[in-house]
Amino acid sequence: MKIAVASENGYVTEHFGYCESFIIFEIENNEIIKKEIKANPGHRPGYLPNYLHELGVNIIISGGMGGGAIEIFNEKKIKVITGAKGSADSAVNNLLQGTLESTNSVCHEHQHHDEFGN
Repeated sequence: MKIAVASENGYVTEHFGYCESFIIFEIENNEIIKKEIKANPGHRPGYLPNYLHELGVNIIISGGMGGGAIEIFNEKKIKVITGAKGSADSAVNNLLQGTLESTNSVCHEHQHHDEFGN
């Protein structure tokens, strides 16, 4: 399994599309076996969900995300977890322990990408 965390300086970012990078965690037997950082290749509508799908990602973790991206992830059968905060490592460990749940934080307008609703 692969888990991607939208990140900035090792921390979960507030907005998926504008993150600095994605930290990709490979998981086996509920343990992290590999971690790599992929720079965000650029924000274009619909591009990043497809990019992460091509990398084999099964779960994406972010602070918030636009509805369009969530729809594409759902079509690709990639689980979306929004509302996460703190370090990327902690978010993934909390997910593996069953204590990280999505708040369904959706960014409704890109021009107001710091404003989120539920």
